[in-house]
Amino acid sequence: MPKKQSSRATRVAGEVVMMRIKLLLSAAGLLIATAPVWGHHAFGGEFDPNKPVLLKGPVTKVEWVNPHAWIHVEVTKPDGTKEEWMVEGGTPNTLLRRGITRESLKVGTVLVIDGYQARDHTLLRANGRNVTYPDGRKLFLGSSGTGAPTDGADPTDAAKPTGRGRGGR
Repeated sequence: MPKKQSSRATRVAGEVVMMRIKLLLSAAGLLIATAPVWGHHAFGGEFDPNKPVLLKGPVTKVEWVNPHAWIHVEVTKPDGTKEEWMVEGGTPNTLLRRGITRESLKVGTVLVIDGYQARDHTLLRANGRNVTYPDGRKLFLGSSGTGAPTDGADPTDAAKPTGRGRGGR
């Protein structure tokens, strides 16, 4: 009889160990699946909607990566000194759908970018709203989401009421 009890105890202990392993693997999988969400931010968490910037200069580098593309631009200040700004755009996929490609962001291309400076004003970093090319084309760079200003630049923003219709004047 002791042998049966011993094998039953061994089996129960093995089941407990397997259950713990499954629980640990499930927790690890959940942690890995949510990791990209932690890296993403709302507009208002990193950028200052009350600090618009207008940057003009040649592209020095492009980082075509997820979750946001980064355009590096050399800006000449009024005193002649130069600063390198990093401008965050939308995802590469979003930019492609709006007509912005790696080819259109070649190093040396002079761009005019309007956007919003980082909350940490010591950083030369901004979230790009629009980019204007030398030929006059103006395209939306993709700054949207929680906290982003609704100024009509984002084609996905809901249309603002005009005060007409349904009895409006």
